Amino acid sequence: MTNTPLTPGVVAGRLDTGQLAANFADMAPPLGVHEARVAADRCYFCYDAPCVTACPTAIDIPLFIRQISTGTTEAAARTIFAQNILGGTCARVCPTENLCEGSCVRETAEGKPVEIGALQRFATDTLMAANTHPFTRAPASGRKVAVVGAGPAGLAAAHRLAMFGHTVALYDAKPKAGGLNEYGLAAYKVPDGFAQSEVAWLMQIGGISVVHGWALGRDGNLDDLRAAHDAVFLGMGLAGVNALGIAGEQLDQVLPATDFIREVRQASDLARLPVGRDVVVIGGGMTAVDAAVQAKLLGAETATIVYRRDLAQMPASRHEQDHATASGVKIITNATPVAIHGAGAVREVEFAYTTPGAKGLEVTSQTFRLKTDQLFTAIGQALGETPSGLTLDGRKIAVTGPGRTSLPNVWAGGDCAAGGDDLTVTAVAEGRDAAMDIHASLMGA
Repeated sequence: MTNTPLTPGVVAGRLDTGQLAANFADMAPPLGVHEARVAADRCYFCYDAPCVTACPTAIDIPLFIRQISTGTTEAAARTIFAQNILGGTCARVCPTENLCEGSCVRETAEGKPVEIGALQRFATDTLMAANTHPFTRAPASGRKVAVVGAGPAGLAAAHRLAMFGHTVALYDAKPKAGGLNEYGLAAYKVPDGFAQSEVAWLMQIGGISVVHGWALGRDGNLDDLRAAHDAVFLGMGLAGVNALGIAGEQLDQVLPATDFIREVRQASDLARLPVGRDVVVIGGGMTAVDAAVQAKLLGAETATIVYRRDLAQMPASRHEQDHATASGVKIITNATPVAIHGAGAVREVEFAYTTPGAKGLEVTSQTFRLKTDQLFTAIGQALGETPSGLTLDGRKIAVTGPGRTSLPNVWAGGDCAAGGDDLTVTAVAEGRDAAMDIHASLMGA
């Protein structure tokens, strides 16, 4: 882990390998065949299904559930993948309680929605286990497209473009493709190397070459890509980490939560991964929850999330909040960090209580301190290298329509583009839609 040397309270091996294996097992085991048929039978198959409207990728949910109920599970998977080629990961990590399941008629009437996410996983896992790819590549178009970033948006764009017959060069800074799916999700949500299995399955479409260890601005620029390709799609996510901007931020064991999550996901032996005795996470989104929960699962005695607004305004869904507290994580709201204390390494974090004011959030004079030997920050990320010539919207790339940027033949989508909600499923939709628009542009439609 970064920021060594470790402080005395940050050690590896707090739990034995058996306990760690149990803690990091699949948090939502898959449905069996009988369970899936029973769950599917609860669907009303609404003709104006609100679940479809709530899905960013607009999967025909009633259709795929009916296909499961009639025993045609692989057809159900094809229905899903036609709209969301990363439907396997999305079935595991989508905040379904806020999207499809939250809009389910059964949820409105009974408080218990159809298990759409679990049914989607059942269908997609069935087809992927057969190592069958449901789509074939069109004849080669002779057009070349560069896709920067092998995360959800980039993978979705690359697959759709390849399916149309275009030749795709996929550039990524990391040694593995997958982006957020591989490096940014809690290990218990996507265990057993699923992200890499999904990438390998997706690549069966053909026509996609991957260049690893290539970062925009470091290893090449946008002008070079535009000169060598007929179109460029930018889906590189957000490489920068927002700073707290307070005293003590430079102390050892003050770390971005994203770094911790990445190390947990990439660890070959969790028993060798150091974790603090008292962990504090600053932030209120799913990254904060994933970091705090995994700290507890690794053996931290205390893990506390501190968020500057109230519980109802936390970006993390209620389901994620409940999962955190059920895992032993304490959530403190209406408090913001004002200083980090320690000699060489963090020892305490000082917070001030906040209150809503006429001009927004106001910091009060009332303060408190939390003891900590490991502090994770999860207050958002920012665009890293900004390609020259692109117009920005705030800290992200400005886009119109299906990802069109201010430069001709350059599109963008996912977390690096303005307007999205930083969800995997939204990134997939934006990559897919941009690919459709790129194809239309290339073919003169």
